Amino acid sequence: MLEADKGQGELLNGKKLSIGIVQARFNNGVTTALADACLEELAVLGVKTKNITHVQVPGALEVACALQAMAESEKFDALIALGCIIRGQTYHFEMVANESGGAITRLGLDYQIPIANAILTVENMSQAFDRQTEKGQDAARVAVEMANLIEALG
Repeated sequence: MLEADKGQGELLNGKKLSIGIVQARFNNGVTTALADACLEELAVLGVKTKNITHVQVPGALEVACALQAMAESEKFDALIALGCIIRGQTYHFEMVANESGGAITRLGLDYQIPIANAILTVENMSQAFDRQTEKGQDAARVAVEMANLIEALG
């Protein structure tokens, strides 16, 4: 066990954290609901509003570029990616889902910063609606827990 063996409650304490959020505007109704749920959960976890930077980009493929700029700034303890990709009738869905997911994972590893990926990949709008609140909340919890874990490991 870690010397800094923190219980889940301590790992979910966001009072000292700075969080960056990048929200895709495409499928805006869903991504706004994701962001609202995420921001509400960050507040519950103690993250101060002044320590949250929330920006928007056109779509899921642009999320990684903004995340990279945030990671390079070294101002954040964790980052959150929010978006919604809905399957259409072409291969475009797979390309966007794979490329955005892969880029987000690489950024987290390259910059050694936790990134909670809450870019929904769904078959239809109904599935997106069903997941938007829970996944927004999950992203907040993942970001806070991983930021605290990384600090404890460091």
